Amino acid sequence: MSKKVGSGGKPTRTASEVVESPQANSSTRAVVAATPRHLLQLEGMDRVTLTRLLRRATMHATKAEAGENAEQTLSGVTVANLFFEDSTRTRTSFSMAAFNLGARVLEFGATTSSVSKGETLIDTARNVEAMGVGVLVVRAKQSGAAEMISKDAGASIVNAGDGRHEHPTQGLLDMLTAAQALGRVETLDFSDLRLAIVGDAVSSRVARSAIHGFTTLGAKVMCIGPSAMAPKSLETLGCTVERDLDAVLPDVDAVMMLRVQFERHGDASGAKASPLIPSIREYRVGYALTPDRESMMKPSAIVMHPGPMNRGLEIDAAVADGERSVILQQARNGVFARMAALEWVAAAPQIAK
Repeated sequence: MSKKVGSGGKPTRTASEVVESPQANSSTRAVVAATPRHLLQLEGMDRVTLTRLLRRATMHATKAEAGENAEQTLSGVTVANLFFEDSTRTRTSFSMAAFNLGARVLEFGATTSSVSKGETLIDTARNVEAMGVGVLVVRAKQSGAAEMISKDAGASIVNAGDGRHEHPTQGLLDMLTAAQALGRVETLDFSDLRLAIVGDAVSSRVARSAIHGFTTLGAKVMCIGPSAMAPKSLETLGCTVERDLDAVLPDVDAVMMLRVQFERHGDASGAKASPLIPSIREYRVGYALTPDRESMMKPSAIVMHPGPMNRGLEIDAAVADGERSVILQQARNGVFARMAALEWVAAAPQIAK
């Protein structure tokens, strides 16, 4: 099979090749491999690797619940958060994850760096890596940015969200949360689970990672929204596309609400206007998760949201703060999922076997 060729004529590594990077040595601490391992996407990740990551994240969650400190598996490793796009939950949880594992953490913001002076993402990453950084956590507005940086990197790269492409650690924490809330932590078998992703899926890297991750574990995933936000072309990712939210709600086990990403529709004014929908009012009529719609869900079903939320738009406050909501649990699990991800790319032997 021929390899994909990226810009510059160099072959682009497939997801499976990224997954099969060399393993760590047998020491008790992480040693970033000579050929680094990257976590760029969930597409193509095999079930064994995905399950290994989720079991490690579950272990971290269990220890934290018991009040135990995490093993210092990243002692001696420096992790740099290179965020070229704004973030609250992702950036904070990566910092906490690295700190919990004993790593040194460097924080980087695009607005206070040489990027604001015209330096490229690649040059910035190379310069930070040259200072002895072992893991670069990268968020960028451009799809494919993390993979582009990874091509010649000596450090491991973790994709913290790249444009509309993927957000793999968000996918991990979403699967962990669903497994906990729906009683599937032991088996991680989602073969009879039905997940509805509602809203602006076409703009959402979260949706893409969720589709790849949940379907790998056996779930049926549906994307629901108006045609401009949930086009039939999304079905090539492995989901189905539906239009009628009310018809779907009674049968699903989990509902993941997505915000309307106005900034990706060309609206930089904050006016909350989008060419993809006629009006906010009409969007709410068809796709907002209101208390009335929540009452249509089966008793065991859960409500998820990756954040940030637009309360009163895609989800009402009473639902976001209600008994079904696992939104704060998602935020908490972000730390544990990212601890597992950092250990995995840094080749900590406890997870890299």
